[in-house]
Formats: sequence, structure tokens, C-alpha cells
Amino acid sequence: MNITLTMHPSKMDNAPYIALIHGMGSAATAWKPLTPHLLDRFNVITVDLPGHGKSAFTKGQAMDPTSVAEQVVRQVESELGSIEFDLVGNSWGGWIALEIAANFPEKITSVTALAPAGFWLASYVQRAPGTAALQFLAKNSALLAPVYLKYEWARKLGFADVSPHWRTFSYDLCLDATMAMGKSSGYFPAWDGMLSKRFDSQIDQSIPVKIIFGDSDNTLPETTCQERAMAPVHSEWITIAECGHAPMWDNVETVAEHILEIAGKQR
Repeated sequence: MNITLTMHPSKMDNAPYIALIHGMGSAATAWKPLTPHLLDRFNVITVDLPGHGKSAFTKGQAMDPTSVAEQVVRQVESELGSIEFDLVGNSWGGWIALEIAANFPEKITSVTALAPAGFWLASYVQRAPGTAALQFLAKNSALLAPVYLKYEWARKLGFADVSPHWRTFSYDLCLDATMAMGKSSGYFPAWDGMLSKRFDSQIDQSIPVKIIFGDSDNTLPETTCQERAMAPVHSEWITIAECGHAPMWDNVETVAEHILEIAGKQR
């Protein structure tokens, strides 16, 4: 399986585990701002999905959210044994996290889905307009990104549509995100794996679920991609003000508080 796990040990002895799953065209590096906020209570597992970050992509492998969800669980089992863990996912990774909870309820103690994909009013039958341009731009600017991203105009070009707080993003965050997108060989297979699908799985009501969107999400806007009726009936739906598609960048302390409030409730 092409799944890479990175362990960030907790400051607490015998701490439980929490897994963080990135979005399409991203990588485990997306969780750098959030991870320090969780280490007091959790061993943090960051995941590189197939064709993203440190994980290779094998042509023809299944990339629909349900199949990738199973791959993540099997990799965790392979490396850590039969453990229970909490889950956090963003965008495509949020959908995958919800599928893990639906299909492996005995392993999951909570889910926090940040701007999850799959809640669209009508399923996509082709790749969304602009997706090819985003990846093309990142891929073809990767060599020069370390220089260009020192300038505000370049950061605006790459991140103004992602976040209302793009001006506050660090150089390292912007560079990590740009390099992850440019190197994501699994980007288009991931998109194709979502076509003609929506999140419609059932999650056991014993597993707490939070779904968090930003009010300024231009990637998955409220008008077309945030259908609340599709959420698990027992889930809590939260909207964060002045927040874009990556809440763990825009409002890291608020997101950490929400995660710590729900994670580990069932232990």
C-alpha cells in the first residue's frame, strides 16, 4: 500500500493516538501548524495519501474515498497493530476520515472533518473547472517557488482564494503547500475517484462527529458543496467566521479546541 505514516510522539506517557489526513494535492506537512497543539494529549499520526507527500502512486490503484479509507486503516494496523484512534481530516481527507468511521467503527473514537468533500448538492461527473490550472501552476513553478514565495504577489496568487488570512501565512507554510501540490502525482486520480459520488455512508451514533467549515470557503462553497442534510444525524455542524478552506491554517487555536473537546470522549 502506498501510504506513509509519520509519528509525532506525545509529551504524555501512554497517550492515545490521533490521525490527521490531508486533502487532495496536499501532504502531511499541511498539519505543521496544528500538530503542536495536540501533542500534550495525543500521539499524532500524520498521513501521506497515495501520490501525495512521501507516498508514491501506483497506476490503476483505487482512489475513491472508501478504498483509500481502507488503505489508511490497513497501514495503521500494519505499523501500530490493532489500536483505536481519533481522526481529523481536511477536504478530500475529511471525506476519507468519515468513511473510515463509517466502515471501521470499532477503531474510531471521534471524527473532526474540516471542510470535508462529498457534501455537494449534485455529484461531479467531471473534474471541477480550475483544478487542472492549479496543479499545472504549482508543478511548473516548483523549482522557482523558494524564490517567488518571498514576494507577496506570489503568495497572493497561490493563496488568496484559499484563505482570507493569506497575508499572515508563513513562508514555510506557503512553500510546503506549493511543493506538495506540484509533486502530487495522485491529484487527478483522487479527483477521478470522487466523480459520480457523494458521502452517503452511515456512521454509528456512538462515534462523535464534528463537521467544520469556514464561512469564506471558496473551494467548497456553501451554496453547492455544504449540504447539511447529508451529514450524520448526530453530528455537530460548525461554521467558523473569517475562515477559508483550510481551517487548521486560518484558525488553528479554535480548531484545536474543537478537536480536544471531542477527541477521546469515548475512552
